[in-house]
Amino acid sequence: MHRTVRKGLFWKFLRHKSGSLGLALSLVFLLMALFGPGLAPYDPSAADYSHTLSGISTQHWLGTDNFGRDLLSRTLVGARYSLGIGILATLIGAGVGGVWGLWSGYAGGFWDSLSMRLVDVLLAFPGLLPAIGLIAITGPGLLPVIMASAFFSVPIFARLVRGSTLQMKERAYIEAAHALGAGSRRVMRVHLLPSVLAPVLVYVTLRIGTVMLIASSLSFLGLGVQPPTPEWGAMLSDAQLYLATDPLLAIAPGLAITLTVLGLNLLGDGLRDTLDPKLK
Repeated sequence: MHRTVRKGLFWKFLRHKSGSLGLALSLVFLLMALFGPGLAPYDPSAADYSHTLSGISTQHWLGTDNFGRDLLSRTLVGARYSLGIGILATLIGAGVGGVWGLWSGYAGGFWDSLSMRLVDVLLAFPGLLPAIGLIAITGPGLLPVIMASAFFSVPIFARLVRGSTLQMKERAYIEAAHALGAGSRRVMRVHLLPSVLAPVLVYVTLRIGTVMLIASSLSFLGLGVQPPTPEWGAMLSDAQLYLATDPLLAIAPGLAITLTVLGLNLLGDGLRDTLDPKLK
């Protein structure tokens, strides 16, 4: 993309109010994930049984949990786990699903039909069921949650990229590349892949938030990241017994999840409105 065009798109995005708000929120939580462990005033896993459920104080700005662990420290460090799971699982799903959809759409014919029927089968399972099934086989933990969430994203990206590929491969410049002797791999890598990146980029930002909700749900059910790791979903699971007496235990991680997902969705909407030439 020409430098002037990129600059114009950048300023157009900054004028998008909700997109700019989403970018700001996303950057805040990304910086929290990067630097949260260094900013945390206490060890997030260190128990202090003399200060359990202490409430807000000058020593503990968000109070402590049932083990006396500082809630602010756990929320700051938890951003690295929750957001990291969302980003890594989405990138894996986008990579595998993107290659799948690009090959399927370009090949066409019998292999495309067979491939998409498999995608339909995977998409037929409701919600968390595939992720829960995989974790039931592998057992709970950080890596199984990442792989299960990535697996849940693969067929969605495959269908998205396949649809864009079907539109692009009929363009004149693709036929010209074939006429000049370009092989299938070169056509897909050099000509088709850059053309389908825009919708994939938009959906990646939206999908990160969805994957975060999936991972947090698994941790809340006890199937994801295990204690004492300060992942936001696991923190919500620990807090459910104290909702009546100390609701801040659930409010802190719940609000962090809500604002992160909100920021990513607003960012995705802004990117869509900026990159889609059909929208004004």
